Parts: sequence; C-alpha cells; structure tokens
Amino acid sequence: MNALNIDIIKSSGEKVKFSLEKLHASLKRTGADEHVVNQILDKVRDELYQGISTKEIYNRAFALLKKNKSYFASKYKLKKAIYELGPTGFPFERFVSAILMHSGYKTEVGTILQGKCVTHEIDVIARKNSEATIIECKFHSDEGLNCNVKIPLYINSRYQDLKDNWHKLKKKDESLNPGWVVTNTRFTKDAIQYGNCCGLYLLSWDYPINNGLKDKIDRLGLYPITVSTLLSQREKQFLLSRSVVLCRDLINDKFYLDHLGVSETRKKKILDEISKLCN
Repeated sequence: MNALNIDIIKSSGEKVKFSLEKLHASLKRTGADEHVVNQILDKVRDELYQGISTKEIYNRAFALLKKNKSYFASKYKLKKAIYELGPTGFPFERFVSAILMHSGYKTEVGTILQGKCVTHEIDVIARKNSEATIIECKFHSDEGLNCNVKIPLYINSRYQDLKDNWHKLKKKDESLNPGWVVTNTRFTKDAIQYGNCCGLYLLSWDYPINNGLKDKIDRLGLYPITVSTLLSQREKQFLLSRSVVLCRDLINDKFYLDHLGVSETRKKKILDEISKLCN
C-alpha cells in the first residue's frame, strides 16, 4: 500500500480520513493473496469520488472480490450475513446452537425451565461432560444497536432464578456453568464490566478479543447459509425455514436445491462455493 490513509470528502463537504489499512486487513481475512488484495485497493483508490461513503467503498471492494473469487467475497460479507439471519432471532439461536454442537456439545433450543419464582424459555442449553450451560441470544437486525448494560442485568436475574431451582431440575450429577449472553452486534463498555463482575460469559461479534463470534466462525469454518453470494434471498429464507442454517448443512441436504428448482449447473457452483468455505 502506498498510503495507510486517504482523504475522502463526505456529501456534507467534511473531509475525513479513510483507512486503507483496515480495508486491507478485512480483505486479507478472507484468504485472498496479497496480489489480489493490492489490485482491489488500487482499483478502489482510482474510483473514489467526492461524497463517497465508507459503506460504498467497502461495497465496491466486495464487488471486486466477488468477481475474483466468490467464496472470498462470502467471507468478506460475513457480518452482513449474520444480520440476514433475521428478522426474528430464531435462526440466530439455531446458528449459535450449531456452533456449539460442532464444538462437542449436545444442545437444545427453545426449552422451558422452571426457576425458583417463574418459568423461563431458554434460547439454548448446551451440555458436555456432566455440565450444563444456559445461553441467551440477543439478535439485532439493526447494525446501530449494541447490547447495553440492561441486557446482562436482565439475563443475570433470569439465570439466578434458574440457578436457585437447579437442584430440582438437574440430571444426575449435572452441574450448572456460568450463564452466557451471545449477540450478533457489540456490548457496551458498561455491559462488559457488569458481565465480567457477575460472572456471565459474554460473546459478541468481536468480544472476547481474538475469540469473538467472527473468530470462532472463521476458525471452525461454520459459516451461516446467508453468507453465500450465489443464493437469492428467497432461497436463503427457504433453507432457513427448513433448519438449514450452516453452509455445511446444505452439503448434507443438497436435495433442498432440487426443491427450489435450481439447475444442475447452478447447483454445482453453489455447492462448490460453500465447500470451499467449509474447508
């Protein structure tokens, strides 16, 4: 890169710095090699114009990456793909459950448990080695909404009510681990401070550092079906409604593409894309 930052003029006339270094890092995370990344950066730099937004710059980089290799582009749009698990939070709960299953847990989604005072519907219960973990998922379809301190406060009160009644609920010799809060966005500083203080495990897009949701997905190759650049929105929603949440689920249940009327040529391209993602 010739320069780490460049000046862009917003539509308001304000001049701001845009970090090519961050764009470079996001492109490299897809697995694209340095030559391809630098080609895209040079092309993006040449196409800047007055009033361009940061979002437009990233969209242009995505389009160029997709033209080069579609499965690289799929990784690049991972954050957006998580938002596409909405508008309800249920597909996100199934996605979190799937990540835990592939990490060796047995999971249940949408279970009703009796607390000391009231009943609670639990998003995900994960079991492993005679230990149970209660996981609450907070899905936001709006990128601007983060989880503030009210969320862990509320979830911790529910967790404590269940903990107080766990001796009546637990299976033989099954202990209860600290509760989890998982979100597709971010936690505020106060939410992290409270969660750490009361013993909740917090998992967000980029928290804990180097072990957040995006890190786990990349490390395990557990990409949501919505990450595909070749499937249409209608096709993605159809698959989600059939509990096909992960790309690797579609590899095992590819007959759903026949139900959707996908041609053999296109089916081959779709399966090739997601196979490369999973590997």
